[in-house]
Amino acid sequence: MCADRDFAYGAAAGLLGDLLLGDPRRGHPVAAFGRAAAAVERALWRDHRGWGALHTVVCAGGAAGAGALAAFAVRRSRTASVGLTAAATWAVVGGTSLGREARAVAGALAAGDVDVARERLPHLCGRDPEALDADGIARAVVESVAENTSDAVVGALVWGAAAGVPGLLGFRAVNTLDAMVGHKSRRYRRYGWASARLDDVLGWPGARLTGVLAVVAGGSPGAAARAWRKDAALHPSPNAGVVEASFAGALGVRLGGTLSYAGRVEHRPVLNGGGRPVAVTDIERAVRLSRRVSLLALGVAVAADLVRGARTAAPTPRTSGGSS
Repeated sequence: MCADRDFAYGAAAGLLGDLLLGDPRRGHPVAAFGRAAAAVERALWRDHRGWGALHTVVCAGGAAGAGALAAFAVRRSRTASVGLTAAATWAVVGGTSLGREARAVAGALAAGDVDVARERLPHLCGRDPEALDADGIARAVVESVAENTSDAVVGALVWGAAAGVPGLLGFRAVNTLDAMVGHKSRRYRRYGWASARLDDVLGWPGARLTGVLAVVAGGSPGAAARAWRKDAALHPSPNAGVVEASFAGALGVRLGGTLSYAGRVEHRPVLNGGGRPVAVTDIERAVRLSRRVSLLALGVAVAADLVRGARTAAPTPRTSGGSS
């Protein structure tokens, strides 16, 4: 039971650290992982799925393996174990930076400075900012807040509860690889296939929990549930559709539609078609919803881990010997 409380205390401390401190301006562990993954890509890249799968195994497996070794090394010290879990949680979650960047774009839009908003948008998502007007930028920010609540917070907590520090680091590694090589460009269509598919698999439980918590924590539970049920499956991503649809319903706004990535135009289905267009003020509402969902997810992850630990530690019932 002690080890499970170690996760509970460590995860809570790590998320609190993110809420108070956010990400460091320099030397972030995820950025260091990204540089290492880029170096591996330079050594391995071939226009082939097999080489891309090897890249995924080396990078994500290396991150999870390093977490497992670190957890093994501190297993005898409760203080060190809690500290390691806290540090890993702080390193992989990014809710505060997500809110900060979203609010920076909202501030520029509120001031009427669309050019500054376009400059800030790439900190949140990979869309072509020059192809977006003020309304399109606001919609992109709300969609990014929804998706990254799952990717940058909830999913990590789910895998931390399931597998401890290796789960935290492994999930974040796969999510980062998907952002780096998982898109459908000519260079990565084959090479990034494994990273993209693994990210879909690992992101599945976190996306559903995010959707459930958005229904619970939003202002319109019925609308959020209806948007999820009706529209999530229309989205090309099996996970982003869930969180974007539930956020759209909870906020009462309409998401989806035409967008542009790296010069490639996509026409995506509308989510929560009965909602109104996104306004600049909806960005702050989305950030606050993201914060509530993140805190609820911490509670769910800690509770699930403690229940699992209690069942594992429960004594096995003894049966009587003798004959009937």
